[in-house]
Amino acid sequence: MLDIDEMGKQEIHELLHKVGYGHLGCAIEGHPYVVPMRYYFEEPNIYIFTTVGMKTKYMDANPEVCLQVEDVHNLKHWRSVTVTGIAEHITLGQDIDRVMQFVKTNNPTLSPAINRTWIDAWGRAEVMALYCIHPTEMTGRTTDGVSSR
Repeated sequence: MLDIDEMGKQEIHELLHKVGYGHLGCAIEGHPYVVPMRYYFEEPNIYIFTTVGMKTKYMDANPEVCLQVEDVHNLKHWRSVTVTGIAEHITLGQDIDRVMQFVKTNNPTLSPAINRTWIDAWGRAEVMALYCIHPTEMTGRTTDGVSSR
């Protein structure tokens, strides 16, 4: 039998700091969209640096999002965090500068967003975008908790 425990706030924050990538879920007009995403956690918010595309279209139309982050060692030893919140498109210069400084400190190469081809096969220029996810709820579960020992 597999024992699954709830994670506390500190454990959730530790996992968010450790992992740095997860799956971003968003929806527009009843159509869900989930995409792998690198993120940057600066308590209490989560920041996303990306290129404009489907995910930004969805978040701009409906800012309610969900981020799922996991640390899986094997089927019996894993931790998972789900963050629901409101995505805010960062557009003010001073806010962009502050967040980009934080993002560059954690990811000097700005990979993978900056590694994309600046002009795609159709001749469209890639445009960068920054978002702040303001969490409304954070939950976590683990198989490595107290009841598993």
